[in-house]
Amino acid sequence: MNDHEKFLRKNIGKKIKLARAKANYTQEQLAEKTSLSTRYISQLERGIAFGSATTITNICKTLNVNPDFLFEDCIDENSYNINDVIDHKFLNNYLKLDCYNRTILNSMANELLKLQEYNISKSKQA
Repeated sequence: MNDHEKFLRKNIGKKIKLARAKANYTQEQLAEKTSLSTRYISQLERGIAFGSATTITNICKTLNVNPDFLFEDCIDENSYNINDVIDHKFLNNYLKLDCYNRTILNSMANELLKLQEYNISKSKQA
């Protein structure tokens, strides 16, 4: 396996882990729902193993994600890598929040963006 393939496997594994976290499933729960072993789910998420088309399709159905989510940056070389656009620690924390706290965090982020834009325009005027 070459470095590019290792990179793709790890990238897809991270996306499976993110989708699993968003669905509020443990590895054990995902394994049970897909008739796979917990160890295999762990290996998929770490990029050590790579599932067949049937396995990936079942995981996508179970996690309610489109396969494009897993593969989009593998096919389009100009697209962003998930690691370039997502802070995984932040996302994992965000996914643990209830709807009310997510709304508050989104409002705070919007206000921070407005403040950032204001500061940028102010510094350009100076």
